[in-house]
Amino acid sequence: MTKQRMKLKSPLIDVDDKYNEFFPSFSFFNDEFNPGKRIVDIFSDHYSFHPCTLNIKKYMKNLEETTIRALSDPFSSIIVSDASIKNQIATSISHIHSFNKPIVKILHRATNVTTAEAELFTIRCGINQAVTDPSVKHIVVITNSLHIARKIFDSSTHPYQIHSAVISSELREFFSKGSLNHIKFWDCPSKQQWALHQMSDKETKNLVSIPLLPCKSSWDFCKKSECDSILSQ
Repeated sequence: MTKQRMKLKSPLIDVDDKYNEFFPSFSFFNDEFNPGKRIVDIFSDHYSFHPCTLNIKKYMKNLEETTIRALSDPFSSIIVSDASIKNQIATSISHIHSFNKPIVKILHRATNVTTAEAELFTIRCGINQAVTDPSVKHIVVITNSLHIARKIFDSSTHPYQIHSAVISSELREFFSKGSLNHIKFWDCPSKQQWALHQMSDKETKNLVSIPLLPCKSSWDFCKKSECDSILSQ
């Protein structure tokens, strides 16, 4: 896919954060991580990872061909995510590309979070948006943090389980809707400057962010307070 083609795409549309919720702290007894109920046990053939190979030119060509096929498929959705931290403020952006539809941009900011948490939260928001479309059966996630995306299916103890539990729950429902429903995670190194990912990468680095609640360390708490304020108004 060329940069020229990208310029012909529909303009970005900012969407409200109304579909984001405040989730309680992670529980070690969460059903999503119980043996026999995990999506890795039930839907192991519904997801796949595509790490970058040594033959980078061939790999990027395969990624481009996969993207073109997905953009031409009315049942597919592509999530391109990226996150960066500048002046202790994390900015994460997801672009959701779907067949014959305007591009949806989801933007979040938070303070006192790690880059890994910001990356996983960005993927979480993109998946949240994609699975709400009843016509979508195939999801392609393109990220420069494939190792973080793998945490979604990791049931061992790690700092990002609150996000993993939420994503697992959404994917479980998505996979249950049809035997052909699947999601693919593709690696896309920033240094390759691939058109779709470069658009997200540049935006996260160029945005000037002012945190809503600079004294709070919880990402979800910040989003809940913002939503409560909007509802009150």
